Amino acid sequence: MIIKKILSLAASIISLVILQLLFIHNSNSEENNSKYYSNDSGILSLMYHRFNENKYPSTNIRMDIFDEQMQTIKNSGYQFYNPKYFINEFDKPKKEKKILLTIDDGFKSFYNEAWPYLKKHKIPFILFVSTEPVGKSGYMNWDEIKEIEESEFGFIGHHSHTHEYLIDMKDNDFINDIETATKIFKEKIGYSPQIFSYPFGEYSLYMKKYISKNFEIAFGQHSGIIDVNKDKFELPRFPINEKYGEIKRFKSLINYLPLEYKSIKPEEKKIINKNNPPELIIEFFNEQKNIRNITCYSNDGGNWKKSNLSFNDNILTINFDEKFIPRRGRINCSLNDNGKWRWFGTQFVVIKN
Repeated sequence: MIIKKILSLAASIISLVILQLLFIHNSNSEENNSKYYSNDSGILSLMYHRFNENKYPSTNIRMDIFDEQMQTIKNSGYQFYNPKYFINEFDKPKKEKKILLTIDDGFKSFYNEAWPYLKKHKIPFILFVSTEPVGKSGYMNWDEIKEIEESEFGFIGHHSHTHEYLIDMKDNDFINDIETATKIFKEKIGYSPQIFSYPFGEYSLYMKKYISKNFEIAFGQHSGIIDVNKDKFELPRFPINEKYGEIKRFKSLINYLPLEYKSIKPEEKKIINKNNPPELIIEFFNEQKNIRNITCYSNDGGNWKKSNLSFNDNILTINFDEKFIPRRGRINCSLNDNGKWRWFGTQFVVIKN
């Protein structure tokens, strides 16, 4: 779409002009945050992969369930968020919560099953594409991707080239993977998308800093609701599949509100034996009431259990009992704020060494 190409070109030019400033600005992710209690109603992003591919339950959703989920969103009074506003409106608190659909990997089942549905109902979404599998068995081809891109509702996101475990690569190999995809995007659709999704939701601090200098927005795969204080380069999404797509759970999660915080440490999400388990420290805003109602669960030791919490004023420290087991350590926290449920999650990538 011409407008998308113009916006992308303008963004690229601006990025080149202020590259040095961006490097300084993004060297610490806390500087990307607004750092004030915004009372943002937030953007709740949902992540899908496959549709009606029942032999892949961990990444699949049946279309009848998907339809029920979309109808639940509409019946709940929520509007779908159009990604074309995302970059420019990120720093503006939302008075009403929006729902953002994202689809990872560009599987053929998305094009055959979900795309006709989304087009019929005029539901906007981001399709994150890894360039290396395009056209292979089970994946969309470039003509189909361009059809999505040229529509009024579909937006293409950058999802690396190989979709390998990028965090396991050497730094130069990681950069080469991203730049290879960027080059292919420019050749195939005329521009490189400015919204990125980390494969498997995995990233190190080095990777995040690189992405922050080359993209406008980046998504992980940890759960939570986006607000103006979230780091632009590790945005949360709720993964939806056959296991976690049950309608009762779905109705609950779409009603969650953001749990805003000033900072979360450690910023490095890649952990090895010497810093496993990490000490997780979250500083909340003084304006956030009922913060001591928070409850957190973590999968350290390989099993989900209630976390041990300690407070010093508005600073929460989570001390984990056991090491996190490779490959991913997850922590989810919820807060009953006078009947409003607030939620955030984070994820560590646990590397064997």
